[in-house]
Amino acid sequence: MTEKDEKAPASLDTELGRAVVERGLATEADVAECRAEQQRLAREANSHKTLAAVMLDKGVVTRRQVDRVKRSLEAARSSQQIPGFRILARLGSGAMATVFKARQESLDREVAIKVLPRKYSENREYVERFYKEGRAAAKLNHANIVQAIDVGEAGGYHYFVMEYVEGHTLYDDLTGGRKLPEREALRIVLQIARALAHAHERGMIHRDVKPKNIMITRDGRAKLADMGLARMAADEQAAQAEAGKAYGTPYYISPEQIRGELDIDFRADIYGLGATLYHAVTGRVPFDAPSPAAVMHKHLKEPLTPPDHVNPELSLGLGEVVEVMMAKRREDRYASTRDLLADLEAVAEGRPPPMVHKALDAQALAGLADAEEPASPRAAPAPTGSWRPSPALVYALLAALGASLLINIVLAAML
Repeated sequence: MTEKDEKAPASLDTELGRAVVERGLATEADVAECRAEQQRLAREANSHKTLAAVMLDKGVVTRRQVDRVKRSLEAARSSQQIPGFRILARLGSGAMATVFKARQESLDREVAIKVLPRKYSENREYVERFYKEGRAAAKLNHANIVQAIDVGEAGGYHYFVMEYVEGHTLYDDLTGGRKLPEREALRIVLQIARALAHAHERGMIHRDVKPKNIMITRDGRAKLADMGLARMAADEQAAQAEAGKAYGTPYYISPEQIRGELDIDFRADIYGLGATLYHAVTGRVPFDAPSPAAVMHKHLKEPLTPPDHVNPELSLGLGEVVEVMMAKRREDRYASTRDLLADLEAVAEGRPPPMVHKALDAQALAGLADAEEPASPRAAPAPTGSWRPSPALVYALLAALGASLLINIVLAAML
């Protein structure tokens, strides 16, 4: 073993011990005790156990916690290798990547960099999805969409550079069952609806609209983030590859996404935004259950409790809009994102939603027309008492009645 190889594990142990304490997973005393045990094993049993292994043996941390810390440390090292950017801080991590705040040195501006862990870099599907996010976001240019800047690879790591948004997510505002006043929720959702209209008119669907993907800046602007599931609506190759798979987040996913249908379109985003609005104004998700599968089953089968039934302070108009947005059959949702915008704007101004009422009026007229339409030849026999005489018989009866009346008049004159 070379001198460099001997120092590498020690360096990693130092970083790991510090990170575990910083994250509150263990105390400094716990780490010191594990270090002492590590040194004792090396001295007495000639064992070269890592600090992580010792902490696991002693139950100081769990395997999942260790793996999460290691991924973060690995991502931090990888991010330092991206040319032209200086890492400032770690912002967070998800299932697929770690996000850092950085400074783009050429333009002297702050950006966010998403770095794909090395273990995922060997998975073609993950890498393709990662680059797809960058390409999808690059096609859009809107004030309410987080802007893509660059995507690439350096030192074996794949990275995606995007606009840095200083603020928080809508999800942060809703934790603990909190809800927003109707006016505030509509202000945010209207901005995201405008972002989606921009994307939809360019053939792009997001497919994962949810509170965690809505950023709120310090000045109150809402921005749609994370285009990781986005794709062109007309991308048949991607649709075929994803057939039968439920892409999305269970609490906000549309029924057609759950079924893994091929022709997912803008109406899936309308459903997701409707579920998000529901959560924002009621303080709870539309459907809840112990498992993701059970939640998705409810999206498919269980009737939606109208949001104004959960929160009586809401306007009837908002309840009507959400119910149309979250219709089980996408044919019963809005015909376009612009139609949705018209209704959201009307409700925000205190007016009834015109598109919803127009559809209801059309349904009422159709019902009247159906009620007045004569029975078809295949219709069931009319019930007793509804018999209608033929025109010839009517004329014969009228002629007989007239003759009888004339005879009565003649007889009366003779008397």
